[in-house]
Amino acid sequence: MAEIAQWPHQAEAWLDGYGKGAWIAAMVLGFILFWPIGLALLAYMIWGKKMFGTSCKKSASRSAMASARRSSGNAAFDSYKDATLRRLEQEQADFEAFLERLRAAKDKAEFDAFMDENRARHAKDPDADAQA
Repeated sequence: MAEIAQWPHQAEAWLDGYGKGAWIAAMVLGFILFWPIGLALLAYMIWGKKMFGTSCKKSASRSAMASARRSSGNAAFDSYKDATLRRLEQEQADFEAFLERLRAAKDKAEFDAFMDENRARHAKDPDADAQA
């Protein structure tokens, strides 16, 4: 009985694995086979944020991450897995911080170049703003 109740979740995970295109194809097939099925899938996609919300693959990766946190029953492996996941999360945070610093440095360099160009233009022609 429990397996019968799990098939909608398994079908959703399977469709999420293939992305929005699979959801749309399932909806079209639902309309072709029996229009209320297609309508139900469309409603689920809209209200379940499958069509207009975040990417299906992102939600699938979130569910994969949640399943990666579950215990395997082997304490040594779970310890190794937790340490590896913590290390990867720290590396991701460090990389995102690096990218943010890189973007800030690029923005500052572009702004400084603009200001230098603006100062040079005003040094040549102090009345440039008055003429424009």
